[in-house]
Amino acid sequence: MKKIIVLGAGLVGSAIAIDLKKQHDVTSADASAESLKKPAAHGIPTVQADLSNPEKLRELVKDFDLVIGALPGFLGYSALKTCIEAGKNVVDISFFPEDAFGLDELAKQHNVTAVVDCGVAPGMGNIIFGHYHKHLKINSFRCLVGGLPQVRQWPWEYRAVFSPIDVIEEYIRPARYVEGGRLVTREALSDPELIDFQGVGTLEAFNTDGLRSLIHTMPDVPDMIEKTLRYPGCIEYLRVLRAGGFFSFDEVEVKGQKIRPVDLTARLLFPQWKLAPGEGDFTIMRISLGTDEGTITYDLLDRYDPATDTISMARTTGFTCTAVANLVLDGKYDRKGISPPEYVGEVDGALEFVLGYLAKRGVVYQKNSRKN
Repeated sequence: MKKIIVLGAGLVGSAIAIDLKKQHDVTSADASAESLKKPAAHGIPTVQADLSNPEKLRELVKDFDLVIGALPGFLGYSALKTCIEAGKNVVDISFFPEDAFGLDELAKQHNVTAVVDCGVAPGMGNIIFGHYHKHLKINSFRCLVGGLPQVRQWPWEYRAVFSPIDVIEEYIRPARYVEGGRLVTREALSDPELIDFQGVGTLEAFNTDGLRSLIHTMPDVPDMIEKTLRYPGCIEYLRVLRAGGFFSFDEVEVKGQKIRPVDLTARLLFPQWKLAPGEGDFTIMRISLGTDEGTITYDLLDRYDPATDTISMARTTGFTCTAVANLVLDGKYDRKGISPPEYVGEVDGALEFVLGYLAKRGVVYQKNSRKN
């Protein structure tokens, strides 16, 4: 039985730990005693620790076969670097803003396999892309993805299931996509469009910076884009908040105290964006790959599981991560250095394994092919 430590015990980190416990010896670590209550309730040993401290983190992970990174984005890169320096294989979902390839040589020097961005999107979409890119000539890649509450409640019609500043980052970081072989940069929230989805209705799609590694690893694909999905109308209030400076990271002085507006915004919004106990969410994603022969599409519509009290975003993100963790633990994926998920998809049998693993847990992707 392999020993795994999961760094971060939030909604997704806890789901990861609980799932991996079925087959492995798992420990959950977090700075928050409150967050550790859920994995502890499932019989998982817990460690309360300051995971931002490199020395403490290096000591914490030393006896484990694999590290899972499920920390907020602002902690993710430094934690990954520390784990690599400790010589530990890592599967990470922290979606930090830094370029993970900056740690590629370090990982190779320490003989470490580090899979990053291993969630739903980026993550599962990349695995699908990587698989087909190896076998077919891909002309276009389009990803539409969103996580939303099942019940629309005024004024936000949204719930956040991970770090609030990470959510806000999606709305302010310039969005990059590839069009006609050229890298295009637009502001986030741009180019809105309304799209109908069976079982959900009409959603609004807009540009966010979701391609990440694909911009560099798929240079031969001339058209690639990812858009975020929200309920119609969401984009307007986000634009207002952004234009008003509420998402700014630049300090302002208020009554003699310097604060970052984004910190105040996150503090005010997160209690309102937080899912209430038992409140349902759903994850929707559509991956479209254009080839010379036609279009290959994968559709996902996953909902909160009341039987296990597991939110959909934790299921779709967490179980993709745990599937790949098993590939790494079993030696079926052992590429040294930094690996975005598209590298995993290139391995024969990896996509089939991950899809099967997810399906056993009720996360089902529907594949459709259309000839030109």
